[in-house]
Amino acid sequence: MTIASFDPIVDSRTKILILGSIPGVKSLEKVEYYGNKHNQFWKMLFSIFKQECVPECYKNKVNFLLQNRIGLWDVVRNCERRGSLDIAIKNQEINDFDSFFNEHPQITTVLFNGKTAYQFFYKKYGQKEGITYYVMPSTSPANTIAFDKKLKEWSLVLSNL
Repeated sequence: MTIASFDPIVDSRTKILILGSIPGVKSLEKVEYYGNKHNQFWKMLFSIFKQECVPECYKNKVNFLLQNRIGLWDVVRNCERRGSLDIAIKNQEINDFDSFFNEHPQITTVLFNGKTAYQFFYKKYGQKEGITYYVMPSTSPANTIAFDKKLKEWSLVLSNL
């Protein structure tokens, strides 16, 4: 089954870009980044910024990110995949990050939400000059690392930016 990623969430204030691989089945159905209720992404970000709860409204989640100078996108533009697991990604096409970073020179930090996103990106682009990379533990429910451990690692990076 061929699937495609969403448009980036970014504006002129964005300094930090979080990159996933490509949306999973639930996210594609909802047309929302991290739309699977078992994915810990939104809980993680709202916890790091000391917010008591994650809003239900997707637009409020997006506005929260942008207010905190954080953008979202995916490394893979489109691919073939059955299910939601990254290991099932085949025949992937990578997004055009040369053009993206030229259009958004204020972005100086990229956090990869999991190793697969980093591996796909790095294979095509290597180390982009002027950008610091962090490979974070995936917030996917497939990653069985405890939430508190993921939160600690994400917090260490985001609280120092």
